[in-house]
Amino acid sequence: MSEELERAIAAAGPRLRQLRTQRQLTLDVVAGESGISKSTLSRLESGQRRASLEMLFPLARIYGVTLDELVSAPPTGDPRIHLRPVVRDGVTMLPLTRRPGGIQAYKMIYPPGAATDPDLNVHEGYEWVYVMTGRLRLVLAGHDLLLGPGEAAEFDTRTPHWFGTPPSGAAEILSLFGQQGERVHVRARSRSS
Repeated sequence: MSEELERAIAAAGPRLRQLRTQRQLTLDVVAGESGISKSTLSRLESGQRRASLEMLFPLARIYGVTLDELVSAPPTGDPRIHLRPVVRDGVTMLPLTRRPGGIQAYKMIYPPGAATDPDLNVHEGYEWVYVMTGRLRLVLAGHDLLLGPGEAAEFDTRTPHWFGTPPSGAAEILSLFGQQGERVHVRARSRSS
């Protein structure tokens, strides 16, 4: 086995512990969701046991990361496939664009009951959101909307706004954000067509 691969596998233990603590999960919870015993998880995190693919797949799913991120694999040179997710207030944001300026695209994963108390924000720009799965609550100025799969909204971000999910469900959305003046145009057919 190559030295680089051996280093990546050895780094998996501390990375597993870091991801679990960042997400404020206990070994019991991860064991229950992954089917891997608590003692095995503990040995993996401490480096006393080597991780196998059978163990890494469910852990990557639970932590919401790719296998490459889980083992800190070296980059292959194509930056389009190595975008790193960011977690803020429990919401996972995966950037789908990397170039500075222009319209930025994100896949966002909201856990159940994410931010249940609206805290409206205002900033420069224009945003378009599309709900892929689940339901997204959008509070936009005086409107309190619940968007379902296939529904979209677009608005000037200088309008007070906030996103969250109902207590019982998660949501996955696509978000396009641009500086003021940049807008996404969506064509829609009327219901009669």
